[in-house]
Amino acid sequence: MSQLAAFAGMSARQLQRMFAEYVGIGPKWVIRRARMQEAAARAAAEPQDWSALAAELGYADQAHFTRDFTASIGTSPAPYASSARRRNDFRPTRHD
Repeated sequence: MSQLAAFAGMSARQLQRMFAEYVGIGPKWVIRRARMQEAAARAAAEPQDWSALAAELGYADQAHFTRDFTASIGTSPAPYASSARRRNDFRPTRHD
């Protein structure tokens, strides 16, 4: 969040207040949500190295990433990925 605040030319606290006023949620929540959407999309597309993905998305460790993923998505990363890829495998292809 401090990088986002610096990019916007304001303090972290100013950014938090602005988000609260205009968006109704904090920037940390928005950043976390974007990370989880990225993780879910990538997990559904192909097998992942969870530790590497966690690091790439800015997490200090895989355990923290897994806790956030499970809290946001409702299941841990590996079972979600398996289920999502199975669903993708059964989608009919369009032939135009």
